[in-house]
Amino acid sequence: MDFNRRTAMAAGLGAAATAAVGAGSASVRAAGPSTITIPGESPTSTNIPVARDRRASGGRYLALLTAERPPSEKGWYATYRVRVPRSGVYALTAVAVAPVETPHTEAVGSYLQLSVDGGPFREVAGSQPDWYGSPAAWGDLSEMNLGEVELREGDGAFSLRVVEPTVLDNRIVYVLSLDHLVLRPLPGGPALRTAAVPRHRAGEPARLRLTLNARATRPHPVHYAVTDYHGQRVAAGRAAVPAGRRTTTVTLPADLPPGHYRIHADDDVTSTFARLPVRRAVTRTGTADNPFGVNVWASSLVPPSRLDEFAAALRDMGAGWVRDGQSWPAAEPAPGAYDTAHHDRITRTLRARGLAVLDVLSPAPEWAMTDASLPLPADLRHAYRYARRLALAAPEALQLSNEPDVDTTRSTGDAHAAFVKATALGIKDARAEPPLVVLPGIAQSGPFQDLMLANDVVRYADVWAFHGYPDPADQDDPEFPGAAEDQHALARRQGAGDTPLWMTECGAFLTTPSDLTPAQERVQARYLVRSMVEGLAAGNARQFWFAAPPLHDDGVWFGLLDRDFGPLPAYSAFATLTALLGAARFAGPVPRLPTGVRGFRFDDGCGQQVSVLWAMARHTRVSAPGVAYDIMGRRIERSGPAVVASPDPVYVVSRGAAASARVRGAADALRRPGRGSLSPAEHIVLSQRYAARNAAPGKEDGDAPPPHGYRLGRRTRMSLDVYNFGDRGRYVTVAAEPMGAGWSVRPVSVADTRVWVPAGGRVGVEFSVEAGRSVRRRVDRRLVFGARLDGGGVVPGSVALAHLK
Repeated sequence: MDFNRRTAMAAGLGAAATAAVGAGSASVRAAGPSTITIPGESPTSTNIPVARDRRASGGRYLALLTAERPPSEKGWYATYRVRVPRSGVYALTAVAVAPVETPHTEAVGSYLQLSVDGGPFREVAGSQPDWYGSPAAWGDLSEMNLGEVELREGDGAFSLRVVEPTVLDNRIVYVLSLDHLVLRPLPGGPALRTAAVPRHRAGEPARLRLTLNARATRPHPVHYAVTDYHGQRVAAGRAAVPAGRRTTTVTLPADLPPGHYRIHADDDVTSTFARLPVRRAVTRTGTADNPFGVNVWASSLVPPSRLDEFAAALRDMGAGWVRDGQSWPAAEPAPGAYDTAHHDRITRTLRARGLAVLDVLSPAPEWAMTDASLPLPADLRHAYRYARRLALAAPEALQLSNEPDVDTTRSTGDAHAAFVKATALGIKDARAEPPLVVLPGIAQSGPFQDLMLANDVVRYADVWAFHGYPDPADQDDPEFPGAAEDQHALARRQGAGDTPLWMTECGAFLTTPSDLTPAQERVQARYLVRSMVEGLAAGNARQFWFAAPPLHDDGVWFGLLDRDFGPLPAYSAFATLTALLGAARFAGPVPRLPTGVRGFRFDDGCGQQVSVLWAMARHTRVSAPGVAYDIMGRRIERSGPAVVASPDPVYVVSRGAAASARVRGAADALRRPGRGSLSPAEHIVLSQRYAARNAAPGKEDGDAPPPHGYRLGRRTRMSLDVYNFGDRGRYVTVAAEPMGAGWSVRPVSVADTRVWVPAGGRVGVEFSVEAGRSVRRRVDRRLVFGARLDGGGVVPGSVALAHLK
């Protein structure tokens, strides 16, 4: 999926928001009874410049945009004196640039940190859905809710700073545009702000922490209730926050089974928590152990201060892999000038939590592209060098682009095939044990992928990748798409049946104006289990859910966490799935099932067989001996061998019926390590190059009707670029295959078809493509070039489509 990069600053400053705040300065304006407006351009001290704009409230605003690191430990900062007319809790808002893209602008800022009266700085670490809904103010600025702060009457200090850069399209910079801040008093006394239970496993204490938005002036009573996934109340009680404090802790019943729980408390405070299964998922001891992954796009969707805890939550959920990526334009702002430190920190944090990383290459920098090459570099040596650089950072795998078949460019499958070869060679030449090379994530099978495969790209890759989503119109009971079956059949036809297939995106399009409803949460949870199970049963070596962080984009919710980074039911369903299925070696369908019931058996790698069962519509009793668990991991008590299959999947675990050695061997082969080194001939890459006027018609989101190839005139000059990514120079002889049907392809100079290509070099061989009078317009024809090395060695060919426009 190619979604706009939209991250989040939002309601809730965490502990910082409720820290006591000081007040007052002559530069602060009154905007109503007890309301305080703080002009951004009037700090008492700052190292951030001020810019003019007549749209700003005072004609000026605080404007930071720099790649320069902060000059001191203070960061890029601004401190304000404020005068507070009365003590109390204030809502804090700002007109500023959000740290994620919003519907009205693609501009993003850095995450803010706030401090009150010299207290510690803490990040305003809201989620993408919080910031995404911020109303437009002016220009790229939004009206943002920054949460609540407790202020004392009198004078004090209010400080903000930026210490983390953000990623723009082509650079990594520190960004803050601030028009003004507003503090509005809230009526009443202290109120409950959060009710939270830290993530834990069954058998461990479940402690409910109740936090007010201000210190209690006297004992503050709080009523709470806890319900499970099925809506049943499992705990309730009353607690009191002592006078002079903001928090108190309550221990919940120790016998709560694993699952998803929701807390309902006073002041309309709700939250969720996950009680994880006792058994942990398979740990990463190599790239073959854990088949479960999630998409994260951490630099866009996870605030810096939350990253480590977020990574821990994924590992506890049982994910073995994360799919992430960085902006190539930002990582290489000028040729050979690499700046990957920002993304490398993210990768190190994820890997430190035991997660294997699949990094995705983004479109090329503007300096590397031409109108004819978009979104790829015009010179593939840039792709080779960049991929080699990424491989040196040692992610477990690198994917060579995301959904190129449905982007908005007119690029073709043959151009992407040459790009894949160049980047794959860069990765494999980088290290003795390079990352796995993963083919581009294809959104849908069709002419683009067919052409890419015709260019013999599979030999350069370790993994075949694709995506699959259900019909967006099916909101109540989405069905697993046929993408997996189609891709496996295509791989077999290509003779690539031994290449592992990864579904690097799967998920559900759940439409909502804000958050998921309880009914939608159940749909998401059950579809997560079904899609993962059906994907693994189809032969996929890995399944990556889209997505893990809170994500609400263009009216669709994708994340496994809510806007407060609390777990949704699908999070607990994921944890149950990974804990029970273990290594998840598919052993076959469950036999003799009643009509309307689906079932799949897996070997968990620890001597147990796990059957996953669900009914497509009505509840149905199924005979299934063993220990049964529901979708949340709670053990199902029953008096006989029958279990009730419903739309929510259930698990039945039995011993002594593990998959055969043949099944285990076949499953492990799907997750084998990467291929060996490539030959000298395979280090030669052929790429057809045409003028921009000959570009293909366009993909129209993958659904464009034919023709799909380059648009040629009666006589067209083009170049066959011959790249040598080997370690020494080579003589290469190139030739065009006959096109037939009235077409002819001739070298401009026959003497130039045998060329010397130095190591790391590129040589263009000119050809003339001519369409005779019998050629029909707008009918694609294959245009094929081949090559041989002196002394032997056949170079993988270049296959394009072309038609008379």
